Amino acid sequence: MGGAGSARRPYVLLSAAMSVDGRLDDASPDRLLLSSPEDFDRVDAVRASCDALLVGASTVRKDNPRLLVGDPRRRAARVDRGEPADPLKVTVTASPWLDPGLRFWHCGGEKVVFTVDGSAGPLRAVLGGLAEVVSTGPELDWARVLDVLGRRGVGRLMVEGGTSVHTQLLALDLADELQVAVAPLLVGQEGAPRLVGGAEFPGGPAARMRLLDARVAGDAVVLRYAPKERAL
Repeated sequence: MGGAGSARRPYVLLSAAMSVDGRLDDASPDRLLLSSPEDFDRVDAVRASCDALLVGASTVRKDNPRLLVGDPRRRAARVDRGEPADPLKVTVTASPWLDPGLRFWHCGGEKVVFTVDGSAGPLRAVLGGLAEVVSTGPELDWARVLDVLGRRGVGRLMVEGGTSVHTQLLALDLADELQVAVAPLLVGQEGAPRLVGGAEFPGGPAARMRLLDARVAGDAVVLRYAPKERAL
């Protein structure tokens, strides 16, 4: 791992499953399972290939995810390569309100929370030794997040939501790859979360991302795009 001046930012891979009408979930309290079994296995393989997994704090609160590599063979292969069985787990929040009882904190290996100056102290008090808390300054600074992760040796970062996180990284042109599994469902509920929210994206509405790959995973279609490679 290089010094502060030489560390490279991670390769940032955004991953999501959505309905045909672009929803990540429905409006009910229960999680809507959009992915097919084949796509869940694909996502697990992608997780196993990454150094860190990131979700926003809203996703941690709402979905209470464990965010682990599920397949024992993939976990064993990581250990054989000299890596921890599970990637580093990361979340970002401007608020100090994170429940220390959530599953996110109590399984897997190391965890890091990126936050702002005003919330760093309260978060350290609430979480204790459950996670490292890093402030990016008076506001959440995504460039700083990536710089810190790069210095920690994270070469490949998988971002699994939610809407706000995906929107910010795409709008800031910090995402290297976007993987979207499109499920054959129509949610049709206005309160349901979307893949991205409103933002000024690089190049404007007419800029077309380069398609890297399209394949079938059960009854879903997985699309891979290069967001930084836009053309009019």
